[in-house]
Amino acid sequence: MEKLQFNNSPAPTIGVELEVQLLDEKTLELTAMAPEILNMVPADMKERIKPEFIQSMVEINTGICSSVAEVERDLQGSYRQLKSFAETLGVRLFTVSLHPFSSGLEQEVSDHPRYRRIMNELQLVGRRFITQGLHVHIGVDDKEKVILINNMLRIHLPVLLALTTSSPFYESMDTGLMSYRAKLFEALPLAGMPDSMGSWNEFEKLVHLLRKSGIIETVKDIWWDVRPHPDFGTVEIRVCDLPYSFQDILAITAMIQALVVTLSEQHENPEPHSQILRSNKWQAARYGLDGVYVDPFFARKHTMKEAVMDLYRQVRPAAEMLKSTDYLDGILTILERTTGAHIQKKLYYEKGQDFPSMIRAMQGLFLK
Repeated sequence: MEKLQFNNSPAPTIGVELEVQLLDEKTLELTAMAPEILNMVPADMKERIKPEFIQSMVEINTGICSSVAEVERDLQGSYRQLKSFAETLGVRLFTVSLHPFSSGLEQEVSDHPRYRRIMNELQLVGRRFITQGLHVHIGVDDKEKVILINNMLRIHLPVLLALTTSSPFYESMDTGLMSYRAKLFEALPLAGMPDSMGSWNEFEKLVHLLRKSGIIETVKDIWWDVRPHPDFGTVEIRVCDLPYSFQDILAITAMIQALVVTLSEQHENPEPHSQILRSNKWQAARYGLDGVYVDPFFARKHTMKEAVMDLYRQVRPAAEMLKSTDYLDGILTILERTTGAHIQKKLYYEKGQDFPSMIRAMQGLFLK
């Protein structure tokens, strides 16, 4: 069996990926303008601004960052450049996890062999998959440690989802959920909440089996809510919706980095029942911060907001060590103000706005 190399990261470095919607400036529908925009990106920015699954979205990546402050500078620079390129072509950026009224069947797949292969396999499931998310990589210094961290992070994924919900509408319908993206994603093979793994060797054997059987080509085809990333030497948290606010992205990034550092000091491998984890994730997707969180070990019931505060207190000492408490405190702002999903619903129902008006109001809130 071919060995899977984990490229250890000596420090808890950060890499962030944002998937951003491209909208026609007049109709505010998704528009397949990624190829034209990407042609404008200079060579030294090609790794920062990249194509994605459909041509009506692009991905912004940071480099390897040592702090949340560095993430802020990196993302801000790339976002402003992308925004400038897009606006010269009559395109507006939109940063939530589902467009509220564009049809998935009308989207064009990006011209890349991997994306064409995926769409050929997924068929209608893939056509419906027009979602955008926030992915955060944190460097880990040991392959066995990354497995333990991956296992333990599953307990906290519902809290991270609840803090980022931004996809309540889909194809002109109120889905009744705060994160419909989370449920769309679970329709994909090898997606959703992963099973616990006992060791790096167990993960290595699984990847080998999936490759040998032709189920995947690379680890990138494993779409779990959290996964080890061997090439980068990171654990990658993928459960989050894309927050509508740049400051929220920084707060979530600070929480995730501090959480990984906190968990890296633990040596237990707790085994919560997967049904409790899935139930908590359902509560986060359905109700967001108004959901219920059940302690997976003691079956104590909490509000999701209480679970957020428990996690905030748990990771704050690590954030102090990382000098990221100013960013972490943005979590308290999210609790007071709520998430993009709540704001979209408020604009649409309480303010009596149609979807285009709602989008215009939301666009001005991302990066002031």
